[in-house]
Amino acid sequence: MRIDRRAFVAGAAALALPAHARTRATLVASTPMLAPRWAVLQRQLLAANEAACVDFYAKYVDRRDRLRVFERWGANDGPDDAAEATNDWFLLHALGGGDRIRTLAAQFWEGHLRQFAAARTTDVPIARHGMYHREFPVQMDWQHNAEGLTSFNVMGLSMPRDAGLRTRTARYADFYTGRDASAPNYDPKLRMMRSMMNGSRGPMLRPATPLDWAGDPFDPTPFHMEHGETNYRQTLDHYAEYGDVVGENPLNLQSTTLGLNAYALGGGERFRRWALDYLDAWVDRAARNEDILPSHVRPDGTVGKDWWTGVYGWGFSPRVPQTGVREDRNRVPRSITAFMGALLMSGDQRYIDLWRRQTARINAAARTIDGVSHAPTMYGADGWYGWKAGPYRTNGFEIWYMSQRTEDRAAAGDHPWIGFLEGRDPSYAERAIEADLKRVADRVALRESDTTTPQTRLADWPIGINPASVTSLVQLMTGGLHIARPPWSKTSPPQGGVPLHCRLRYFDPAARRAGVPPHVAALVHSLSDTATAVTLVNLDPKNARSLIVQGGAYGEHRIDSVTMNGRTVAAGGRDVTVRLEPGCGVRLTLAMTRYALRPTLSFPWDRA
Repeated sequence: MRIDRRAFVAGAAALALPAHARTRATLVASTPMLAPRWAVLQRQLLAANEAACVDFYAKYVDRRDRLRVFERWGANDGPDDAAEATNDWFLLHALGGGDRIRTLAAQFWEGHLRQFAAARTTDVPIARHGMYHREFPVQMDWQHNAEGLTSFNVMGLSMPRDAGLRTRTARYADFYTGRDASAPNYDPKLRMMRSMMNGSRGPMLRPATPLDWAGDPFDPTPFHMEHGETNYRQTLDHYAEYGDVVGENPLNLQSTTLGLNAYALGGGERFRRWALDYLDAWVDRAARNEDILPSHVRPDGTVGKDWWTGVYGWGFSPRVPQTGVREDRNRVPRSITAFMGALLMSGDQRYIDLWRRQTARINAAARTIDGVSHAPTMYGADGWYGWKAGPYRTNGFEIWYMSQRTEDRAAAGDHPWIGFLEGRDPSYAERAIEADLKRVADRVALRESDTTTPQTRLADWPIGINPASVTSLVQLMTGGLHIARPPWSKTSPPQGGVPLHCRLRYFDPAARRAGVPPHVAALVHSLSDTATAVTLVNLDPKNARSLIVQGGAYGEHRIDSVTMNGRTVAAGGRDVTVRLEPGCGVRLTLAMTRYALRPTLSFPWDRA
């Protein structure tokens, strides 16, 4: 390994200059490194993902880029499920997958917008003129809206200069900022959404009916039904207790990701300010509610004794029609992702402190059952219920990841990835990549054996066959969270529409694109509040490769210095450039100040 001394002299001198005038230093890795097995597997996984996704597209998407399914409206199997068919494809590209993945994912997004703008209901009032209006769902809750935006909310990682993406993101966000009078979802005076059912045609200001949720009558027998219904009556009855939608619900906070992206794409400070103002209102509500985030805010903006009500609230345990048994469906924990976004936008840990206090409050209500301490997960008219053995640790992993505080570590639980980061499970990297390679192969086998037709599969069917498998890549390459579906957690619910939270991100300056260059692999070994250790390796024996290493998905983490081979050099910006000579590798320790910089999706070479 050597240091490009001229580049480092320029880089050190540049620290006295304004940020926009600084020269990017270049680290040069010239020490040969035998190809690590994890690196070979990582490149195999990127390639396997791409090939499988291309074949998936050929089977499930038609020549008009529309999903080949039986089109319906509804929370079970509606447009949001169709939008999820290519989940994680943009992430694959942003990590280093081929351009073909990004092209197909973008084509599908446009095609599915046209498809569901043209699709209409007969009985459901809101969608009789199209399930999408102005390229956005006409009206649905934010559990499902967020799921449908899973791909859209990470598009900017790969295509931040796309003018159409910038315009569309700002339009989507303005459905919720109060700026768009045609969609009066947000009350800026009360800093609240007016209903938990909302969209491009505005809020639902009446009790919802089962029809609003379930969609038009149909015969479910030809289809796989996710909730096990055998007739349409059961589909309706699934939503028999889903009427309490008027007023505010914390799931609406997931709309703030649109504000984050609009800001990071250059839309202006107003988007960031709106998102933080809206989140601050919820911080205040929790503080006035004994540190518990209420699940219902009345239409006048007050939080009363019924704070635990509302669909998907603390007391939401509807009856399952097939069994008659009540099922706890508290989705309030999903809203932590909005507060994670608030930390990213502001650098202020108080947005995570709220969740730590809430956890402590819930654990304070623990009781002993049969000699074992149990913590509650639900709250109703008679107080806490939904008892689970052990302490309440829902969202504990996210709290620890964002805070990196020692006192939060225990609540994060344990998982081989954490063991790997802490040096206790060195073989995890290879095992995790192998597991994702197997997942790709298993999904390919499902596709090849799938005998359904467009008239016998609903929009949620292809989701379980989509081969994109990125969990190990996000964890190991970026030190990040694949929040869409935490694989180790039995308490954290699946998440949708979440931005990428990670420690490092990579760019290929030669190809002018996101992701590691060809033949390059990356492995994050450890994380702490102030440092990240990563190994970079070039598997190409003939050609050197350069890459840019950025702090965070949005450049939010400042890289203060870089240590290699015992030498530390100053950095002081969002990124550093590394040149990997043929067949060479390097292990770097980056001293970082997390959440020190305002988020941006601009590529490094566009920021000057």
